[in-house]
Order: sequence, then structure tokens, then C-alpha cells
Amino acid sequence: MPRAVVTGGSGGAASWVVSSLADQGWDVRSIDFDRPAGSGPANVDFRAADLTDQGQTWELVSEFDPDHVVHFAAYPNPLGRGGAHVYENNTISTYNVLSAAGSVGADVVWASSETVYGTVFAEPSFLPDYFPIDVDHPLRPEDPYGTSKVAGEEVAKMVSRRYDVSVASVRPSWINYPGEYDTSTIRNNFDLGTADLGDAFGITFHNAAGNFFSYVDIRDVVSLVERAIEVDFEGHEPFMAVAADNFLDVDTVDAVEAVYGDLPPRVDISGDESAIDYANAREVLDWAPEHAWREAETESVDGPTFL
Repeated sequence: MPRAVVTGGSGGAASWVVSSLADQGWDVRSIDFDRPAGSGPANVDFRAADLTDQGQTWELVSEFDPDHVVHFAAYPNPLGRGGAHVYENNTISTYNVLSAAGSVGADVVWASSETVYGTVFAEPSFLPDYFPIDVDHPLRPEDPYGTSKVAGEEVAKMVSRRYDVSVASVRPSWINYPGEYDTSTIRNNFDLGTADLGDAFGITFHNAAGNFFSYVDIRDVVSLVERAIEVDFEGHEPFMAVAADNFLDVDTVDAVEAVYGDLPPRVDISGDESAIDYANAREVLDWAPEHAWREAETESVDGPTFL
């Protein structure tokens, strides 16, 4: 039976990874700050730990001897905490988890972020060099969270080289959950003729505009993680996890131009195509998103039972 360590597994996106792997018969060790309140599947071992502590991290990984490590534990944004604390927590925990995985020969899938490009939390946000943004676009983080993810990808490259394991850096767009899509509020209030959208919606809209109205369904994040586990590739590879369309129900170019008053010098998207490209995931992993907001916003789907 395959074995996986999943960090951050007691909440958020990683709990869906834990649940999916457990349903497929994996032995899973889930590590987070706290153990969940509910009881989980019999083949999931929930452990509480501070992953910025190398001793705890290495012990919990090495004694389980996993085939794969999925690292999703992190502060999810730069908001509400001191920037230095966000950067320190995310960077050190990523170093500890990935190096522990490498030391036992486990391949790694971990959550980087679309914020590595810098546009999401920048003040003010700015346009990328071109559309669609791909994994080769320059990384220009302007906040401690995005910078921690760039640092994490450098750790990923180091671990891959040093331990000869594969490491997938998954860069999710704005993760939404079936039946609970946060995108609907922005779409319902969006008006191409409104000039000052930032003042109308504050930080939530600012973040959505900064990723150019891209998003991803949690089920597609899980499927990308599982494809990265299944496919035999070498070294470090970054993969964008993103839906095929924007969530506004208008042409992407029109929406971006309405907010920014301009477009990048090179644009190769049409209609409501996403401004972010998942081509590398398609080419290396044979992966494509299967879910879109039109159906997912009102879907009733059971999530993890242990939260």
C-alpha cells in the first residue's frame, strides 16, 4: 500500500488531498498545527506539529517512511500577520518538509502559488509581460507571501538536485470549493463601465484583479496533485493549477483593460480564456481542469468528513 505524508491536512485544500488519497487506499500521515476535531478514515494518522521545528518535522517524516510527501501547510497570504512572520514560517517549514522528504527518498508535490508573479498583492497591481502567463514568466513578488513561495521553489530545486527526487511546485490560482464559490460576489457586482473597481471591492477585488480573474476548483487541484504523484518525471517542475476560463462571464481582455486601462504588449487569449496557462501541466502530466464555475457554484459535493 503506498504511503504519503500530507502537511496542512487538517484544513483547507490539503484536507481534500488527504481524503482523496485515503479513499484510494493510501496510508496517509497528516501533519498540521492541530489535529482535526472529527475522526478521520482508519488509514489516516493525524499528527500535530510545528513544521518550523526541524526535529519534529524530520522525525514525523522519517519514521513514517513515505513514498511521497505533499506539502500544503503554510500561511495562505500576507494579510493579518507580520510580513516577517509569514515569510519565516512558510520558508522554514518548506525547507524542513522538503529536505526531510528528500532524505528518505520521497518524491514531493508542494503548494507554491500564483503570487510568485507579484501581481496579486502588489500596491498597485501591475500587468504581466504577456498573456497568458505561463511557468516561464519572470517571477516578481512584492510581498512576503509571494517571496516565501519563490524561496520555496528554490528549496525545491535544491532538494531535487541533492537527493535525486522529483519535486512538483503546484501554483494554484484562487482556490474555490463546490457550492461555496467566492467568485460569485465579484461577478455579480462587476461592471465593465466602472472605472474605480478597487475602491468598490477592497482587498478581495484587488486580489481577483491581480490574478486577472482566474480561479481553480479544489477538485482540479487534487487531480493535479495526484497526476504529479502518478507521472514519472525528473527534477523540479512548476505547474499552474487553474481553470480554463475566467469567472466573470465576459471576455478576459475586456475585463483586464477595464481595470488596468491597458494590456500587455503581447496577448494570445480570446473570449473568456484564462489569463494563466496550464500548458506545462498538460504537456508533462497530461492534466487539464475539469470543473468550471457555471456548474460548480451550485454543486452539492461532500468534502472531507473529519473537519
